[in-house]
Amino acid sequence: MKNILILADGSIARHFVEWIGRKRVAENRYYVTCFNESAAPEKMGKNIQLIKADPTSYARIRHIMDEVKFSHVFIVMENREDAAYTLTNIQLAAQKVRIVLVNQWDNPEIGRDMENVTVLDRDELMAAHLYDQLPNVPLVAQNVGLGKGEIMEVHIPFGSTFAFRHVGSILQRKWHIAAIYRKGKQILPTAATTILPNDSLLIVGKPLVLEGVYRTINKRIGLFPEPFGKDLYLLLDLRSDRENALLYIRESLYLIEKLEEKSLFIRVLYPNDFGLLEEIKAFETERVTISVCYDDKDITPLIEYDIQEQDIGLILSSVDAFCHDEVSKTLYSLRKTVYLFGDQRLYNIKRSVILMEDERKMESISSTAFDVSESLGFELCLCDFDPEGEFESRKIVIEHYETLAHIFNMEIKIEQKITNPIKELQRMESVLQIAPFEEQIHRGSLWRLISTRIQDFLLTSPKHPKLLVPYAMSDES
Repeated sequence: MKNILILADGSIARHFVEWIGRKRVAENRYYVTCFNESAAPEKMGKNIQLIKADPTSYARIRHIMDEVKFSHVFIVMENREDAAYTLTNIQLAAQKVRIVLVNQWDNPEIGRDMENVTVLDRDELMAAHLYDQLPNVPLVAQNVGLGKGEIMEVHIPFGSTFAFRHVGSILQRKWHIAAIYRKGKQILPTAATTILPNDSLLIVGKPLVLEGVYRTINKRIGLFPEPFGKDLYLLLDLRSDRENALLYIRESLYLIEKLEEKSLFIRVLYPNDFGLLEEIKAFETERVTISVCYDDKDITPLIEYDIQEQDIGLILSSVDAFCHDEVSKTLYSLRKTVYLFGDQRLYNIKRSVILMEDERKMESISSTAFDVSESLGFELCLCDFDPEGEFESRKIVIEHYETLAHIFNMEIKIEQKITNPIKELQRMESVLQIAPFEEQIHRGSLWRLISTRIQDFLLTSPKHPKLLVPYAMSDES
């Protein structure tokens, strides 16, 4: 049982004591001193004892402090001189007791330099609450943890880049989604939980990181590659990319021109042609940074460092470079989107295509598919190709994509055919294939003989460029 002394006077004190009476914290006992009856509420809780005494009298305060051992003293008084005398009396009577003083007089000096004194500024608290009511301002926990913004509540607006995404598909480094509030209920999210418009997320992490997350959440769709990151990273492995290196750079430059306010970071690995290297360096500008690695050992930590240091959201790579040196596994762990070059160049692409597969994966990559299609001006086509014609089982996925098309005010084409999806895709021209980014992506021809999964054929055809989108990781991942 903790004993708490409240030196009360005025309206704030009366409301404070009434609040204590309603909340009924059984482990606390309260002693309220007031020499003005207006500070005493009409109804007193059973654990509140009223003492009629003048707190500005040192003798009376000393007598009260000698009678009961208090862990905390609250000074909530309207008159500044009375509060100052009372504070001095408490310090003289019990030097180590913890004191909470409410500053109601716009006086920055009172109690500031005293040990064991916490000063609450009335005007600052009111201004903070008013500020929280402004639009586009995140709600930050004031009295929890450090109270510096490491706990934040963020509303998900329609059109947010976070809407309709699974929690597990969002890279959470130095921050975490702790809870989701939806229609008056709390949800403790798993990796498979889908974030919906009008949800409120309770997020925790470093304050500066949370401020960036807040801005990203409130950005409208059409800002691809966010929220995976802001800028683009071109990986050139000259062991395999030597002949096409300049083509890949030009395609990357075309992409940053199509996307808004993005920069390109080019990492050159295994340089083996210094004439080509000079041509590559000639592309460097304010928006294009080029770095060359002359070391041929342990390159994956370098790639990971580049991507994190530069806030990269989209990695561009050839299939060969993607499959070398565990690069694909590194990029998968970073939860970034990956663009794989194809024989057809991006500036000739007219539409983006998704081959229908697992429901959860399709829903997880849906908002990114709409985002990249809008950003690049592509028609989005959802292709339900099945040799057996079993379309009914995927009806929910189609409804999900049609709903998003309505919300984002975009057109989507739904194709259903009784056909082999891989062969049908090969017949298509000028398309970007959008697919889930899975940890295991096989390139060998052996897998084509024993697999029926669309994912196992992703890297076997060089014809179409591909965009690999991270999807929700399972709870066991």
